Amino acid sequence: MTKYVFVTGGVLSSVGKGIVTASIGKLLQARGYSVTAIKIDPYLNVDAGTMNPYMHGEVFVTEDGGETDLDLGHYERFLHINLSKFNNITTGQVYLKVIERERKGEYLGKCVQIIPHITDEIKSRIRFVAKREEVDVVVVEIGGTVGDIEGLPFLEAVRQMRIEEGYQNTVFVHVALVPILEVTGEQKTKPVQHSVQELRRIGIQPDIIVARCKVTLEDEAKRKIALYGNVPLDSVFTSYTVGTIYEVPLILEKQGLGKKVIERLHLEPREPNLRDLEWFVGRIKHSKRKVVVGMVGKYTKLKDSYISINEALVHAGAHLAVKPTLKWIEATDIEEGRISVEEALSEVNGVIVLPGFGKRGAEGKIMAIKYARENNIPLLGICFGMQLMVVEYARNVIGLEHAHSTEIDPKTPHPVIDLMEEQTRIKQLGGTMRLGAYPINLFKNTLAYSLYSKETIYERHRHRYEVNPKYIDKIFAHGLRISGLSYDGRVEFVELSKKEHTFYLGTQAHPEFKSRPLSPSPPYLGFLKAAIGLI
Repeated sequence: MTKYVFVTGGVLSSVGKGIVTASIGKLLQARGYSVTAIKIDPYLNVDAGTMNPYMHGEVFVTEDGGETDLDLGHYERFLHINLSKFNNITTGQVYLKVIERERKGEYLGKCVQIIPHITDEIKSRIRFVAKREEVDVVVVEIGGTVGDIEGLPFLEAVRQMRIEEGYQNTVFVHVALVPILEVTGEQKTKPVQHSVQELRRIGIQPDIIVARCKVTLEDEAKRKIALYGNVPLDSVFTSYTVGTIYEVPLILEKQGLGKKVIERLHLEPREPNLRDLEWFVGRIKHSKRKVVVGMVGKYTKLKDSYISINEALVHAGAHLAVKPTLKWIEATDIEEGRISVEEALSEVNGVIVLPGFGKRGAEGKIMAIKYARENNIPLLGICFGMQLMVVEYARNVIGLEHAHSTEIDPKTPHPVIDLMEEQTRIKQLGGTMRLGAYPINLFKNTLAYSLYSKETIYERHRHRYEVNPKYIDKIFAHGLRISGLSYDGRVEFVELSKKEHTFYLGTQAHPEFKSRPLSPSPPYLGFLKAAIGLI
């Protein structure tokens, strides 16, 4: 029988529930148990695809084309697995399905209600993932905080699952903040106490409490949480601040969390094997050599907007024993003259032109691309970044004046980037882009091929615009060349030869989504190698 771990959060969001969820999965996986993870998001959006990154951080794309919450990225990276769009459940999905059934008369004239119809749909979706993936344990993170109105149906659904699946097959883990008063230095446990009380009021008693704190819990604070949280003292743990998120499973294992979860789920006790993770964390902590990466984008005020790219650089850096230092450069500041491109890119060892739709900051990115190209600074362009590399080259090398993307300038005389033909027939925005993994054929004797060392690769995508097929002959008759095409002839990789530039690569895909701690993404690994002078 599949076991379930339900992770809830109290008082504040963004205190690390996703990392704790991924860590629990890792500790089970390290003991030889098969694991998957589900993120429940109580918002009414059907998926994360239509949200501005400032609203909810990065949109993480799954192999099967789901536009999901960024926590799925944490799960995939920690567990080294590919998840599905079904692993992200939202209020929008649940209500849409129930309303569709009601309109078809499938409820046979009944009054459709939150309980049982909404809660039944939630439980059905959780169990569908368990059955589909045939794993030993499903770890379910319920987004938001206890007491949120929109989260109540989900908490009620998992409360019912405790009864239906059985006590020994379910465990509730509550993650809550323990702040430290600056004046006294005292660890305050009241936020945890109140959030546990709220959980108990709606029928859920946590089995395990993980306190999120800057430092490890003092004995007095731990005893208070155990007493008022109604759990044994050995069921209280601390997720304290560490240098890298990948160390969290190790500190929780050291405190005994893995063993406690195993005991509660009545699983066979096994010794964990975390040697690979220990090696990886050690590489991060002991890497001394720094490499400065200029991150040119339009959502730089919220670093979670590019979290998979950040992590891909961490993975590549650990592999090379270097420490990437990110210099965040707001493209709009370059565009509007608040900072010169020379000043913005001074002292960087390489530049990544980040993805992001829309007009704002586009000209600033183009200026950064031109500067990096002309000054032989290693350059990696991702998705929209690659498209603007083509625009910059068309304007400044080929001489196609006012060349642009029709996304930015519908009246451009040279639409070198244009809406994909099949997108012209689409009316809705949600879930309608070119999404998910597609095969890409790489050409031999190119930089892209040398990075992947194979002819056919699969990378994930999220875009509506592409290099205009009508301009391929005109653009790529000069120095810029195509190094990868999709199975149906779409431009996937562009580059300059080593003779013309140390490292100049653009990809329409998002290779960061498939980067893993022990298997860094080839473009990011190659980029960092170039930035430190290894290629």
